[in-house]
Amino acid sequence: MTFSKPLTLSIRVEPVRLKTPFRITGHVMDKVDLVVCTLTRAGKTGRGEATGVYYHAETGAGMLAQIEAVRGQIEAGLTREALQDVLPAGGARNAVDCAMWDLEAREAGKPVWQLAGLAEPAHLLTTFTLGADTPQAMGAKAAGLTQVKALKLKLIGDGLDGDRVRAVRAAAPDVWMAVDANQAFDRAGAEALLPSLIEEKVSLLEQPCRIGADDSLIGLNSPIPLAADESAQTSADITRLAPIYDIINIKLDKSGGLTEGLKMAHAARKAGLGVMVGNMCGTSLSCGPGSIVGQLCDVVDLDGPWHLAADRDPPARYVDGYLVCPPQGWGLPESEAA
Repeated sequence: MTFSKPLTLSIRVEPVRLKTPFRITGHVMDKVDLVVCTLTRAGKTGRGEATGVYYHAETGAGMLAQIEAVRGQIEAGLTREALQDVLPAGGARNAVDCAMWDLEAREAGKPVWQLAGLAEPAHLLTTFTLGADTPQAMGAKAAGLTQVKALKLKLIGDGLDGDRVRAVRAAAPDVWMAVDANQAFDRAGAEALLPSLIEEKVSLLEQPCRIGADDSLIGLNSPIPLAADESAQTSADITRLAPIYDIINIKLDKSGGLTEGLKMAHAARKAGLGVMVGNMCGTSLSCGPGSIVGQLCDVVDLDGPWHLAADRDPPARYVDGYLVCPPQGWGLPESEAA
């Protein structure tokens, strides 16, 4: 295990409330506990943020404890590559991994996109996600989102999902639309819903079935591309999912950071799959590394900051449907981030 120069680690939990409760299948979110990791070495500092994976029962306190358990190794100068074997995939590793990337950019005097071997980032067209509600409420909210060019609707398998899709399409006839079931259906339920999705020109169906039931979708005659989210945790899942799904949704809290997120994106492309990046409702600090993965993606869903009651300063901006990261922020060398 290779170590570089010693680091100073600081971690804290920041509770942040959402503007309004956000409903998905089996879960209602009204606040998130953000774990913020700060790494300092020789006067230079990097930061990373994680929300954790709610369906793995990750909490702010739990992620904090995971990081504290390996504090000695991190402060001894643990490298980003070695970190992948020290912490498992999940929110704790995400916070530390992204802080390491940020610190590396400041120490090297190069932005993270260069360190990752990517082209200079472009602004990303991002979906705006509507939590599950009554069809009327979702339609009314869609009608008020005048800047939005792409929408993602949460479906929950309660018999009203077709009505939800129709109401939103009537309110927003020209937007690109995806739906996300968050494991709400079995194969029969997904098949029953497909005609409504096709009629309303839905362009993506995300995680229709529960984790572990992916094989039930084999042979499903869907003209709408299928995306794996909860089923696609790390790059180790790609080969198994490639015959079933069309797109892999990468979230850094699932993958355990940008290092594994980039690995997932490249593995998905190699397997002939499309790539999507999502988020777990983090602040603009999470948008920085997410937008790096987003440069490799077909679909971007990085709207987390706009669901929170408060964001960081400077905040990411949502401009005519595009995510615009702060010009001074995560992943930039100090001359650009100051």
